[in-house]
Amino acid sequence: MFIDDAIQQMTNTIQSVCADAEVRVAKMSDEEARLSVYAPAGDIQKIKDATFLPALELLNKDIDIQVFVYDKDAPPLKG
Repeated sequence: MFIDDAIQQMTNTIQSVCADAEVRVAKMSDEEARLSVYAPAGDIQKIKDATFLPALELLNKDIDIQVFVYDKDAPPLKG
């Protein structure tokens, strides 16, 4: 499996759990990518649960897909 296929598979998994999720992809290399997911607060845990095992399975195939889930309705941090 190639990284683009893994990204598409993970994106499909995320959107099957939460159609409102916005997925932003940062491809780090041919075997590593980071998905930043912006979703309603009520769907965050469902997305984490749905992506945990697929991410581990991909890791066993030497493909590292990291999924970070954020509340899309949270106000910006003040600093």
